[in-house]
Amino acid sequence: MNKKLAAALSGGAVLVLALSGCSDDEGDKVGDWAKAFCDQAKPQIQKRADAHQIIISTAADSKPAEIQAADSKAFQDIADADRALAKAVESAGAPPVANGEKVKQDAIKELNATAAAYEGLKKQVDALDPANQQKFADGLQGVADGLTKIEKMDQAALSKLEEGELGQAMAKQPGCQKPKASVPANGTGSASPKAGGTAEGSGDAAKPSAKSEDKSSDKPSEKAPEKASDKPAAAKSEE
Repeated sequence: MNKKLAAALSGGAVLVLALSGCSDDEGDKVGDWAKAFCDQAKPQIQKRADAHQIIISTAADSKPAEIQAADSKAFQDIADADRALAKAVESAGAPPVANGEKVKQDAIKELNATAAAYEGLKKQVDALDPANQQKFADGLQGVADGLTKIEKMDQAALSKLEEGELGQAMAKQPGCQKPKASVPANGTGSASPKAGGTAEGSGDAAKPSAKSEDKSSDKPSEKAPEKASDKPAAAKSEE
C-alpha cells in the first residue's frame, strides 16, 4: 500500500541538497557563507534523509495504521527540517553574490512554503480511515499525488543557492554533503535516499499508478515488493 508513496519518491526530487562540483576560485566571503549555512544545515539534511527512508522502506503489506503513523511522522519531520533550513539561510545572511539578498529571501520563502505543503500532507494522511482498507488505499494515492507536486517545490527551494561559485563553495562543505539515511531499512521496499532526501529514480524503481495497478495490490494483506532508489538526494542534489 505504501508503495504509492515510495514510487512518488523514486520518481521525483525529494531532497533539498545534492550538491556536486568544486572550485578553488570562490573568495573567502563566499566560502565563509557556505560554511555558516552548511554547518547549520547538516542535521536538517540528515533528518530529511531519514524521513524519506521511513516512507520508502515502510513495508507494502504493513497495516494501514502503521503506514499512517510512519508517513505522518515523516511528513512532519520533513516540514520541521525545511523550516530549520529556512532559518539557517536567514542566520547566514545574504550570500556574497549578485542579488544576494533576493537569493536569500527567495530561498527562505520557498523553504517555508514547502514546509507548509508537507504539513498539509500530514493532515491529509492523518485524516484517512485505517479501518477501511480500500478507502485508505485510495486516499493514499491522493497523498502520493500531492507528494509528487511538492517534490517540484523541493527542487526549486535552494536552486539559486546551488548555482555558480556559491554552489561550488557549498559543495566543499561537509555539512552539505549527501548523507546516508540512518534509519534502518524495513519491510519489502527499502531504499537509501542519497543526499539528504531526494530519490533518484531508476529502472528498478516501482512506479505504480492508480490507473495501471490492480486495487487488490493495495491491500495490506498482500505483499507488493518494490525497489525504490533515490532521487532526493528532494533536489538535484536533499530536502
